[in-house]
Amino acid sequence: MGKSRKPRKSFSILTGKVQMTRDGFVFVIVEGEDDDVFVKASKTRHALHGDIVKVAVTKEKSDRQRREGEIVEIVEHSKIPFVGILHIAGFQAWVLMQSRTMPYDILIDLEEVKAKGIKSGMKVAAAVDGWDRKATAPFGHIVDVLGKPGENETEMHAILAEFGLPYRFEEDVEKEAAAIKPNITPDDIKGRRDFRDTFTFTIDPADAKDFDDALSYKPLDNGLIEVGVHIADVSYYVKPDTLIDKEAQARGTSVYLVDRTVPMLPEKLCNNLCSLRPGEDKLTFSAVFEMTPKGKVVNRWFGRTIICSDHRLDYDQAQVIIEKAASPAEDYEPELLDTAISTLWGIAKILREKRFKLGAISFERPEMKVEVDSNGKPLRVYQKISKEANWLIEEFMLLANRSVAEFVAAKGKTMVYRIHAEPNEQKIMDLKAFAKNFGYKMGDISNPKAVAGSLNELLDKAKGTPEHDALELLSLRAMSKAIYSTENIGHYGLAFPCYTHFTSPIRRYPDTMVHRLLGLYLDDAKSQSQDYYEKQCKHASEREALAADAERASIKYKLVEFMMDKIGQEFDGTVSGITEWGMYVEIAPTKIEGMVPLREIRSDFFEFDEKRYRLVGKRTHKVFLLGDPVRIRVKDANLEQKLLDYELVEEI
Repeated sequence: MGKSRKPRKSFSILTGKVQMTRDGFVFVIVEGEDDDVFVKASKTRHALHGDIVKVAVTKEKSDRQRREGEIVEIVEHSKIPFVGILHIAGFQAWVLMQSRTMPYDILIDLEEVKAKGIKSGMKVAAAVDGWDRKATAPFGHIVDVLGKPGENETEMHAILAEFGLPYRFEEDVEKEAAAIKPNITPDDIKGRRDFRDTFTFTIDPADAKDFDDALSYKPLDNGLIEVGVHIADVSYYVKPDTLIDKEAQARGTSVYLVDRTVPMLPEKLCNNLCSLRPGEDKLTFSAVFEMTPKGKVVNRWFGRTIICSDHRLDYDQAQVIIEKAASPAEDYEPELLDTAISTLWGIAKILREKRFKLGAISFERPEMKVEVDSNGKPLRVYQKISKEANWLIEEFMLLANRSVAEFVAAKGKTMVYRIHAEPNEQKIMDLKAFAKNFGYKMGDISNPKAVAGSLNELLDKAKGTPEHDALELLSLRAMSKAIYSTENIGHYGLAFPCYTHFTSPIRRYPDTMVHRLLGLYLDDAKSQSQDYYEKQCKHASEREALAADAERASIKYKLVEFMMDKIGQEFDGTVSGITEWGMYVEIAPTKIEGMVPLREIRSDFFEFDEKRYRLVGKRTHKVFLLGDPVRIRVKDANLEQKLLDYELVEEI
C-alpha cells in the first residue's frame, strides 16, 4: 500500500477504483455514485489501472466541468497483470505496453528473463511490484508467457490475462475431479423424487456442450399440467471447501469468448457428470409446478430428483415444432414431443404477456455474433435472432428462479438474490428530453413503475425508425446493473419482487450457493450467515462484470480483425455514440462500431452539447444526433488496441 498524503486544503475524501487512460489520466470510479473523479497524470501518485485509492475532490462538478481531484493514498494495488511485448535491450528487459489502460512500460529483471528462457518479442503478462520514487516507470515480474503475438491462441489468452481470468485448471483440481465416481448408486438416489418415467427434454443452442436445465411434461387427470424444471445437481458433486469448490468460487462464472468457453468447472463435471444428456440418468434439483393451461400455478414443490432426458433439441428444432403446431397441416398428428412443446409454449406465452403487463421492460437490442473458423479467423458477423423457442425456456427458467426466491424470502432466512435497482431518475429525465428531439412525448415518469410502461411504449412507437436503436441505448444506460445480494430489493427490469439465480449452476457459482441454501432450508436448517453470503455475492458480481468485459473484448478483437481487409471501403451507418472527442458510428448490416474523431471532420468545428447529447457545427450549425444516418470510410484498424477509426464521407 502506498503512503497517504494529506491534501493541502480540506477536501472531501472518496474511495474508488482507478480507470486509467493511455495518456496517464485517471478516472476514479466511486461505488454508488454516477459521477467519477478526474485526476490529472501529475496527481495520480503512481496509481495504476484497477488500484483501489483514496481521492481528494479538489473541484466539484459544475455545468461546464466534471469533478476533479488528486489521489492521496493507494489503498490496494490491483492483482490483475498487464499484457505487453517483452523487449530486451542491452542489459535491460522491458514489457512494452500496448494497452489502453496502461501508459507505462514495466522494467523486468533481466536475470529472471534469462532464467526462464523467455525470448524477446513474446507476448507476456506482467505484474507490477513497485515504483521507485524517482523512477519514470514501474518495475515488476513476468507472470505468464502467452505466446507469439498475433496468433489466435496467444491473443485470446492475452484477453483473459488482461482481466485476471484463468484459462486452465491446476493439476490438483483436475485430479480431484477425476476422482469423482461417475456411477449413480442406490445411496445417491435415496430421498430423491424419481422422474425417469416422466417425459423430459432439453432445449439449448446447437453448439452447447453442457446442458444444465431440462423440462418435464405430464398432463394430470384433474386437467392440470405438471411442469418440472430440472437443474443439474452440481452441489451434490461439488462439496464446500473442496479444491473444485474453491476454484469455482474464485472463478465465479464461466467465460464465453468468441471462439471458446472457459468453464467454471472441470470438463468431467460440466460436460459429463452434471450435463443432462439424453438417455442418461442424471441427478437434479427441481422446481415442479402443477399449472392450469392458462399458466396459473396451483401447487409447487422443490427438492432433489433424478431424471432421464428423452430428447435433446436445439432452438431451431424446437422452433419448427412451435411453428408447425401454430399452423398444422391437414394430416398433422402431433407426437408427445410436439404436444409437450406446443402446450408449454402456450403457457410460456401467457406468462410472458403477464410479466410485461406487470411492468417488465422489453429490450430487444440485437445481439451480434462472430462466426470463426477452426483457427479463430472471423468469417462473418450476423445477428442472433431470439424466437418463441428461446422465450419458452426463458419463461420457465424465470418461473423457477422467482419461485425459489419467494419460497426462501417467505421464511425470512438468508438467501442469495439477483437484484436490479430502479433506474436513474436524472438519466430518465435526459432520455425524455432526448426523445422530444424526435417528436416523442414520453408518458408518465413520476414513479419507477410508471417509467417501465412509458419506456415500453416509447420503444414500441419508435420501432423500425432510424432513432430506435439510439433511444433503446439511452434507455439501457438509464438502467442500474443487476447484481447479487442478500438484501432483497426486487428485480426492476423483470418486475419481480423476489428473484434469484437457480437454473445454471454449471456456469454460475451463485446458483450453486442458492442450491445449497435451498437444500438446507428444505431440511429446516437455521438461517445461514448473511455476512458470509453477502461477501460471496459481492465477489460473484465482480467476477461476472470481469467476465462480461472479457467477452466484449474478445468480440471487439474479432470485429477489428474482420475489418482489417476493408480499410478504404465505404459503408452506410448510424451514429451510435457521441463524446467530446468523437462520434461513434455503427455500420450496416454488421453493427460494427468505430469512431470518427471530431478533429478530423473537415467541414466544420463540431462541439459536444452534453445536455442535448448532440454535436453542433460552430459555423454551419449542422447537428449530429444519436441515430442519424451517416456514410463512413474505414480509415484504420488497430488490433492491439481493438480500435476502428472511421472517417466521415462528406461533401465540402
